[in-house]
Amino acid sequence: MALNLSQKKEVVAELAGVAATAHSLVAAEYAGTTVEQMTAMRKKARESGVYLRVVKNTLASRAVAGTEFEVVKDALVGPLLYAFSTEEPGAAGRLIKEFAKGNDKLKAKVVSVEGKLLPAEHVDVLASLPTREQALAMLARVLAEPATMFARVVKAVADQQGGGEVAAEAPAEAEPA
Repeated sequence: MALNLSQKKEVVAELAGVAATAHSLVAAEYAGTTVEQMTAMRKKARESGVYLRVVKNTLASRAVAGTEFEVVKDALVGPLLYAFSTEEPGAAGRLIKEFAKGNDKLKAKVVSVEGKLLPAEHVDVLASLPTREQALAMLARVLAEPATMFARVVKAVADQQGGGEVAAEAPAEAEPA
């Protein structure tokens, strides 16, 4: 369905708003993907904080102009699906990687993070980034480690001192008997 000028402007404005606040972008070739696969991918995208959209490349180019994703403009060739991570940087990469396993027609073509255009193979690196919860758990472990080590040292010292006093008192009790 062809869009009129006002509809195109709305699409560009919506996409530009998403691009302005997104953490990463993965553009993937999707030709040959079934309707059922696309529906499942859209559902998973909503659940994982990924803005997923199929738009003409000229509209996408206009939308990313002035954002950190402007570096991808020259790489937007062919029918592409755009996945913007809106909540955490690795979400779009995980989504595309997960659905590419079951669909050899879905292939990452462009990856962009922090104003850098990366090769399509970097979708694996992007997908391996920890989720927000995983990153917070790692940070909590790092912050708790010194306190845990200190507690172990204090306990070990207390155990040694306690053990030394018992050993010193034992012979004294043995003499009167």
